[in-house]
Amino acid sequence: MTQVSRYPISKEVYERCWEIFVKTLIGIHNVKDAEIVINDLLTPTERIMLVKRLATALLLMQGYEYREISKVLRVSLPTISAVNRSLRYGSNGYNKALSKILKDEQFAEFLNKMIQGIIALPARGGIGSGTYRYLRQELQKRSKDRKAF
Repeated sequence: MTQVSRYPISKEVYERCWEIFVKTLIGIHNVKDAEIVINDLLTPTERIMLVKRLATALLLMQGYEYREISKVLRVSLPTISAVNRSLRYGSNGYNKALSKILKDEQFAEFLNKMIQGIIALPARGGIGSGTYRYLRQELQKRSKDRKAF
């Protein structure tokens, strides 16, 4: 478990450090730079802890049950409860951070279903021709293989 130093800093110093931290995060514009900064700032344990919390929030937003989340992510039920409490009564941070991911996944699912519908339409070669059969099978296989984690 992570620990806070027993030597506290003043409120002014903390606020200035927090401001620098937030500006650092805002200044990151690509995945590679984000990984470099995060790897330098956080220990492996801290990274795992944050990733599990975000993943827990994402799964809760998708409607997964506590026990399923606990089994998949290997997190405790109190941790899931704390994340759920933040989702419901917090300052909406999880929702802001994860809503774009959920929208992108929903859009991808919509496109996949639309393409499957188009491929199912008859064409010159016929609906049972090799090309259409292959495309339909590939799309169905990819949509079945998709899981949250």
